[in-house]
Amino acid sequence: MNISELSASQLRQAAAIKDQMARLQQQLTRILGAATPAPTHAEGRKKKRTMSAAARALISAAQTKRWAARKSAPLASQTKRKRKRKLSPAAKALLSAKLKEIWAKRKAAKKK
Repeated sequence: MNISELSASQLRQAAAIKDQMARLQQQLTRILGAATPAPTHAEGRKKKRTMSAAARALISAAQTKRWAARKSAPLASQTKRKRKRKLSPAAKALLSAKLKEIWAKRKAAKKK
């Protein structure tokens, strides 16, 4: 809801509630004492984790080993492909004759 859409009585009521909230906040501060300030950089934050030089060296060596293994492995295009199976001329002729027979039967069945 936009503030320009509120009536005068609603605005007075909102101002009264805001004043009441401020008084209650002051009372709460008197009872509990001053609020503790947020921790500063040096005090409250956790120390940033650092890695030892030995750990970095181990990780570096492992990654170098992975890179070397990947470079030495043959690419998929360099691997030896299986030779395609080829039909013998006799098998081709037999298959061709069978298919001609099948298509001739289908053609004859269509004409009927």
